[in-house]
Amino acid sequence: MSDPACTGVPVLDAAAALAAASGIGAEFAAGAAERDARRTLPYAELDRLSASGLLAITVPAEHGGADLKAAAVAEVFRRLAQGDPNLAQIPHSHFVYVGHLRRRAAPEQQEKLFAEVLRGKRFGNAQTEFGTKHVRDHRTTLTPDGLTSEGVRRWRLNGTKFYCTGALFAHWIPVLTHLGVDGPMHVAWVRRDAQGVEVVDDWDGIGQRTTASGTVRLQNVAVTDEWVTSYAPTFEEPQTFGAFAQLLHAAIDAGIARAALEEGAEFVRTKSRPYPDAGVERAGDDPLVVHAFGEMDLALRGTEALLARAASAVDAANEALDEDSAAAASLAVAAARASSAQVSVRIASRVFEVAGTRSSLAGVGLDRHWRNARVHTLHDPAAWKVQHLGRWALDGTPPPRHGQL
Repeated sequence: MSDPACTGVPVLDAAAALAAASGIGAEFAAGAAERDARRTLPYAELDRLSASGLLAITVPAEHGGADLKAAAVAEVFRRLAQGDPNLAQIPHSHFVYVGHLRRRAAPEQQEKLFAEVLRGKRFGNAQTEFGTKHVRDHRTTLTPDGLTSEGVRRWRLNGTKFYCTGALFAHWIPVLTHLGVDGPMHVAWVRRDAQGVEVVDDWDGIGQRTTASGTVRLQNVAVTDEWVTSYAPTFEEPQTFGAFAQLLHAAIDAGIARAALEEGAEFVRTKSRPYPDAGVERAGDDPLVVHAFGEMDLALRGTEALLARAASAVDAANEALDEDSAAAASLAVAAARASSAQVSVRIASRVFEVAGTRSSLAGVGLDRHWRNARVHTLHDPAAWKVQHLGRWALDGTPPPRHGQL
């Protein structure tokens, strides 16, 4: 892993960040199909992303960052995902944990880790025990290991995590862990190259193939108190932590859908043959094809509008956070996420119906959009988003507080 930005990255305002995301997204799009086909991991592309300054846009202003609002961040993600959703998903947890730091970290911890982000460093994640969520004996734990010579508590970190998107490419891996088997949840910040940290590239999903969302093994990793932050209280009070994470997922879905629609349209314009019954010389003039693209564009415009509205609700909650504003943000994001999950899969599938048999050839690469949408939208069930919206509409029941809302 290279270290592209040791001396600092640009601090981008909203306009510069959006322009950078458009330009870099277009660069990423040029090689996306080939990277997917060959499963070529995007080390160089991530270094490009780090050096651009885009990964530092949410660092608080008091720590030297641009502190951009959720609306700008969501649009950055949507544009990156339109280019290559793998390269949008990889830094998803990076942004979530930058948000965790501003809420839960001590000032000294913030100073150290925000400085790392402003130097171009990337955060990964190690959150989920694979298939052992409720099995006590398999929990990732921090166990006491005495004191340093300066009197600082030492810990040993042990466990195995899966779905660790970003960890393979990270400089720091935030690890969700218990203090002891039954203790409260904390985050242990470990260096990617620390002794006892093993990142295994064993992700073999049918979509999002180059995210390297595989395994992290932690064996007696040394951690001191300065690299441990509290996590358990996150959802004990009104918050937008979960809503922000889900907002970025919705942005990725929307980017996938827009790329599928535009590539499908390009294929129809340049390669599809018209159906004889249409009586036209160009497939793009077939009224059934035109209508199908109109329906897809209509659905996607709705999703993009819900995404923008959800981002505004998150920003409004952050400005004046209380029970009502946090619930409003979570519900707005739930609507955007439920819509984006449905629309991205539907559009990525339907483009084949209107583009014709030739569009299904492996070399064309249109199938990657459906595979990416299908895998990415499995992060959490969209049906539960609809449930929470329904309970609110019926009884005014606010959504629960957790990382999926």
